[in-house]
Amino acid sequence: MDLGITGKTAIVTGAASGIGAGIASRLAEEGANVVVADINLPAAEAHAETIHAAGGVVLAVKANVTDADDVADMVERVVAAFGSVDILVNNAGLARDGRITKMSEEDWDLVLDVVLKGAFLCTRAVLPHMNQLKWGRIVNISSRAHLGNPGQANYSAAKAGIIGFTKAMALENGRNLITCNAVAPGMIDTPFVRAHPKWELIRDNAEKTTPVPRIGAAEDVADAVAFLVSERASYITGDVLHVTGGRY
Repeated sequence: MDLGITGKTAIVTGAASGIGAGIASRLAEEGANVVVADINLPAAEAHAETIHAAGGVVLAVKANVTDADDVADMVERVVAAFGSVDILVNNAGLARDGRITKMSEEDWDLVLDVVLKGAFLCTRAVLPHMNQLKWGRIVNISSRAHLGNPGQANYSAAKAGIIGFTKAMALENGRNLITCNAVAPGMIDTPFVRAHPKWELIRDNAEKTTPVPRIGAAEDVADAVAFLVSERASYITGDVLHVTGGRY
């Protein structure tokens, strides 16, 4: 199936590893010019080299999504390199878990800033280019945690906020043929999750409690994103696609 994104330019934030890396690779496979944006430039460059070796057109960029100047510089570099920004995937995020009575203000602010403020700054920066083109795709990576997770008040609030942000952007920008959707992954096998001290217990529990009895892969999320940024999804906006194996 031709997704119609050959030659389109896609920025994927937090794309050096995990879900973001999977998304960047998938979009490159579909012929998009891919920007691997991450605060960790060496890791971004390493993944960009992997994409390049597979035949993809790619650019690695260091970007702190919580810094407006950094985001503006990133978009300027991308436009200079490829001429436009057609697709934005707001994937950058992190977790700082803890029960609310033990959660520091710093951990609350950091998670909300990276997930929510980052999406705001990146979206604001690319929209003028999409408006000029009268075409655009924005996909925000939420999480099944938007339904609420104990010990993740900051993360759950941020990922729920992403859904509200997505719906607002869909309403604001649809007239210029710019769609905005969210993808909410469940338990996904990533280096971050594998580093958890209870990884094996988490994996076993997910396999037992998920209707599709396996843990998800980054490629599962990447396939959902590839569809939503495609021409095939031109009449879908303001929606949330759960990639959870049926686990809610």
